[in-house]
Amino acid sequence: MTTRRLDGREVASHLRRDLEHRVQQLAASGEGSPPRLAIVQDGMSQGAGLYAASLERAARSVGVSTHLIVGAGPHDGAIAELNRDPGITGIVLAQPFADVGEGRRLVELIDPAKDVDGATPTNAGRLARGEPAFVPATALAVIAILEAFDIKVAGRRAVIVGRSAVVGRPVASLLLARDATVVICHRQTLHLARETRRAELLVAAAGVPGLIRPEMVNASAVVIDCGINATDAGIVGDVEFAAIAPFVSAITPVPGGIGPVTPMMVLRQTVESAERQVP
Repeated sequence: MTTRRLDGREVASHLRRDLEHRVQQLAASGEGSPPRLAIVQDGMSQGAGLYAASLERAARSVGVSTHLIVGAGPHDGAIAELNRDPGITGIVLAQPFADVGEGRRLVELIDPAKDVDGATPTNAGRLARGEPAFVPATALAVIAILEAFDIKVAGRRAVIVGRSAVVGRPVASLLLARDATVVICHRQTLHLARETRRAELLVAAAGVPGLIRPEMVNASAVVIDCGINATDAGIVGDVEFAAIAPFVSAITPVPGGIGPVTPMMVLRQTVESAERQVP
């Protein structure tokens, strides 16, 4: 059996060329605001700093300018100013915040029209209702990879392991909108392996290294690994890639799968926000 390796770097490269072209078109039109992404971080979380840096690099690669705000104090005023600024077309709160409650509170202050990481309750509600919305970038990256490799979704049984607000739940909504039959599993799910073995599309998003093992998949499965876990051996996913890859129809690697596509989804939504301003 030949397993398809779903290379996220390849998808990200294609997205990068498309976004670069769209940014150039906006500049040539001379109308609306050029795409500009504001990134707010508390300066205390290493993970948030790495995420902010990756967004800045990706933005430069497509011609989107960035505005970085770093500080440990209250950000209410800064976010209010960004909301009012017509030159800012997207706002991202770089997570995790050291104070999780403060990060959650600040997300709720972001104008949903500029919430290009789909973090606000307004966009989450719209997505759950099947309405147009900005979507969490990792969840959107799952769909981007499925579409890029022409993987059928409609009518297939999709099993999602993990129910977070940033991956599991929004992926479920996106797959439902594309007519998949969706099952969400979590830490209280009984007989997890029984559920995952029935999956035609398996999305692992639990944040547990090596959670998905060979006996938990079937030969026809398409496996999307959203896990990014730092271990002594390096970055690994939620899936035992080397053990599972020979026995499934398609799989994303970690690193090199979802990771490269995620910042491109933030930028795509930032560009879409700018395009909506064009008369």
